[in-house]
Amino acid sequence: MMLANKYMWAFGVFAVSNLALMMFAAVITTYMAPAAAGSGIPEVKAYLNGIDAPEIFSFRTLVVKIVGCIAAVSSSLHVGKAGPMLHTTACIASLLAHTGSHKYGLTWRWLRYFKNDRDRRDLVTCGAGAGIAAAFRAPIGGVLFVLESLSSRWRSALLWRAFFTTAVVAVVLRAFIDFCRSGKCGLFGKGGLIMFDVTADNVSYRLSDIPPVIILGVIGGILGSFYNFLLDKVLRIYTIIHEKNRAFKLLLAICGSIFTSCCLFGLPWLASCRPCPGGISEACPSIGRSGNFKKFQCAPDHYNDLASLFFNTNDDTVRNLYSAGTENAFNKYSILLFFVTSYFLGILSYGLVAPSGLFMPVILTGATYGRLIGMLMGSKSTLDHGLFAVLGSASLLSGSMRMTVSVCVILLELTNNLLLLPLVMLVVLISKTVADCFNLGIYEMLLRLKGFPFLQGHAEPYMRQLTVSDVVTGPLQVLNCVEKVGNIVHILETTGHNGFPVIGEPPFSQIQVLYGLILRSHLLVLLRKKYFLSSRFSARANVFDQFSADDFAKCGSDRHDGIGDIVLTAEEMEMFIDLHPFTNTSPYTVVETMSLAKAHMLFREVSLRHLLVIPKFPSSAPVVGILTRHDFMPQHVTNLHPFWMRGRNKLFQFRNSTVINMFRGLWL
Repeated sequence: MMLANKYMWAFGVFAVSNLALMMFAAVITTYMAPAAAGSGIPEVKAYLNGIDAPEIFSFRTLVVKIVGCIAAVSSSLHVGKAGPMLHTTACIASLLAHTGSHKYGLTWRWLRYFKNDRDRRDLVTCGAGAGIAAAFRAPIGGVLFVLESLSSRWRSALLWRAFFTTAVVAVVLRAFIDFCRSGKCGLFGKGGLIMFDVTADNVSYRLSDIPPVIILGVIGGILGSFYNFLLDKVLRIYTIIHEKNRAFKLLLAICGSIFTSCCLFGLPWLASCRPCPGGISEACPSIGRSGNFKKFQCAPDHYNDLASLFFNTNDDTVRNLYSAGTENAFNKYSILLFFVTSYFLGILSYGLVAPSGLFMPVILTGATYGRLIGMLMGSKSTLDHGLFAVLGSASLLSGSMRMTVSVCVILLELTNNLLLLPLVMLVVLISKTVADCFNLGIYEMLLRLKGFPFLQGHAEPYMRQLTVSDVVTGPLQVLNCVEKVGNIVHILETTGHNGFPVIGEPPFSQIQVLYGLILRSHLLVLLRKKYFLSSRFSARANVFDQFSADDFAKCGSDRHDGIGDIVLTAEEMEMFIDLHPFTNTSPYTVVETMSLAKAHMLFREVSLRHLLVIPKFPSSAPVVGILTRHDFMPQHVTNLHPFWMRGRNKLFQFRNSTVINMFRGLWL
């Protein structure tokens, strides 16, 4: 239609196709698996920190993630597929850990090894690394990304397991690539497996090239932090709209798709046509599904450089920007317009209700920004414009996501050029340092927006001035070693706690002591199996004859039985349960006078969900309280002790004034 000058019909087909694909992704996400929206990286990061949110790894989420991501990326929406691929492989790993029972018809005994929290978390960690390795063909980068950005606990055994997983990914990818090169895969073998092996063979730079790289890193840090700031504001607005009802979610997706189609189709008309360069092996202008030189509305033997950026896949566009020796392929005004459009479309597109990633939009926007800096430098730098594009991607990635080592390795594996390492290291460190002066990284920001009680790797300074007794709140719900069924049901119905202290009292112990801790899930098993005694001192049956280890194994991610699903008679409510055999008699405990900072580090490093607080001196109560991750959150602490919040604000104002005065003195 463009060749026949039917431009309005061409726009109509383009916009309707994009809208249909986007609405398909939005509808299945909204009605089938809302947890599949977004990239999924914050959810995986939260899970590896000890937060088990519902439905994030369910089979339904996996299916919607795969299908919805394909539809969303194909709808010309400015989103990527790396984040959804990481979430997809994490879902597969989690579902594999749930197959040790009859749920999926797989009862291999060796799979029961993963039916505990620690091993399941390790398997999800390996799955997340496999997703990044598959998305970027970067096995080492996948391991380092999980180590640097996702995992809260790391062990040497987990390191080699993740490395083995990504190595298998690399081998399988290579096998499929070799198979598809024979032409047996059709269009599937024409793209999608990223490898930007396009930079110059010999990267040479001099000392005079370092200042432009430093400037690029500083601006990249500022742009990355501003990207996070705008994304935070946009997502807060989207959250308000999404909370109304499902129709508003779909309406927002419709508006986003139409706006994107208008930008992609309308902005290339602002660019002028350029004559095709000579001495190239590919067709110019290219007509069809792929090609670097799009004709759009231009005359024969001419191409539209802005349309060549807009009407290509993200992979091909990045490859064009990374290419060496293409200084004259793009006009600086076209690059500037594409950078501004890509920057803001990436922000506006991410919050729509569809599986979407941030990696590729940030890489693409950074590559455009880097090439623009290279054009503005002109003859002042000997570096190739394609190299500037690689450094621009590194700076914006580090400025937005605050990654250092993994960004270096991923980009080196993408470009297949080790000579870039010194410059990439320099620009990554500078951009991260600059961006940290303004706000948090993008994943920490998303965790806060989603309300996950994420525990940072360091304790806040004010925690050193508080003890654990300062943040313990009541009332504390405790159970006796032999407890009445009605009392257990009442506590489970009136509280949302997942763990309860078990107290031993006479005649089962000489004095009242802390016997241990029992989980809500274990109490539900006992109620469901009706392991009851007629009286407090009745003879107890052999526990091993009635229960097995599988009865207390963690349920699947899509199974959430509650106390409301258990039906008990009035006679059963008057019976008793002996909790002795089912109680964890060695729970983690801290004295009430322990520093809150030390308790925070213990809680995070051991990946606890409950931490019992015992009195320093003998008292009537053997346990003072119980700490969960919510008790370590800054919001909880500052609500209890607002004095510390005022102190933090004063310190922040002091630092700001010091920094301002220092720069003011240097300027004068």
